[in-house]
Amino acid sequence: MTKIDDVARLAGVSTATVSRALRGLPTVSAATRRRVLAAAEQLDYAVSPSASRLAGGRTGTVAVVVPRITRWFFSTVVEAVEEHLHQSGYDLLLYNLGGRKQIRQRVLRTANLHKRVDAMMLVATPLRPADLTALAALDLPGVTISSGSRVPNWPCVRIDDVAAARTATRHLLDLGHHRIAHISGDPEDELAFTTHLDRRRGYQAELRAAGLRPDPSLDVESSFTIDGGNRATAELLARGEPPTAIVAACDEMAMGAMTALRDAGLRVPQDVSVIGIDDHDLAGLLGLSTIAQPAAEQGRLAARMLLDPLGAGNLDPIVGQRGTGPDTSVILPTRLVVRESTAPPRAH
Repeated sequence: MTKIDDVARLAGVSTATVSRALRGLPTVSAATRRRVLAAAEQLDYAVSPSASRLAGGRTGTVAVVVPRITRWFFSTVVEAVEEHLHQSGYDLLLYNLGGRKQIRQRVLRTANLHKRVDAMMLVATPLRPADLTALAALDLPGVTISSGSRVPNWPCVRIDDVAAARTATRHLLDLGHHRIAHISGDPEDELAFTTHLDRRRGYQAELRAAGLRPDPSLDVESSFTIDGGNRATAELLARGEPPTAIVAACDEMAMGAMTALRDAGLRVPQDVSVIGIDDHDLAGLLGLSTIAQPAAEQGRLAARMLLDPLGAGNLDPIVGQRGTGPDTSVILPTRLVVRESTAPPRAH
């Protein structure tokens, strides 16, 4: 079987040069590339991805870190990232933090990680100062997705969470609602990402823009889950007069809110309107109005931006020209999707 060493010997170049030439990298001159291609054709050499990586001192693997893989957003992003990495000849090494401190330390504070991966992707992962110091020491290219901590010299792909919540709140205001509640994430959660903080700011800002003062009794915190939305809404109803509408910080919380309202004998949207943010796969089935965010596109775009410094990227016009700068923050648009869960408040 012909090996990359045989091609290198015949072409009179190093194995690393053969690898770069066969991958079409711009660091190889046209004359050298022709010589390598001719040698490979003469020897009937088929490129081995693993051999090509090793010759270039690479592992061919990218580490992807998520807070909790069971959540819709994270699983959707990871699936899109894995698909793009696979098409580019890279493998994905997934780290699911899941609230486990030992996993966090092993991922973000181990000096051996750079021997296992070529790059890192952090998906909505909040970072402490010690984490940022550890990441800098790893000296790996990386990218972040969604809200969380920005890493110096790493690009970021996200949506505008403040604007998304403002749009959701504005939809309810336009329908005639004034007593609008908000259910959001728990800041005491060890792995709580900053999405819920930005969405709360958007909700409050839009109320103020409409001349309304945010009411703390209409703002309840819980986990970013269906159960969390259920518990938050039950607590909201126990506080007294029900709101006429609810902005949920994510669709899963909105689904839990709809269940809690039904259990309390209230109808959606006749008694209480509900809107979420995400456009979860089940949102259409449940008739949930929402602010749709392009979760899969965030994953694909971040993967392209991550592979670009490795010589495997192919950025499309949504970012601009190839070679996007390390501090780039790409904000993808969201859109209002109106379904059956929102309607004008019932006249009393």
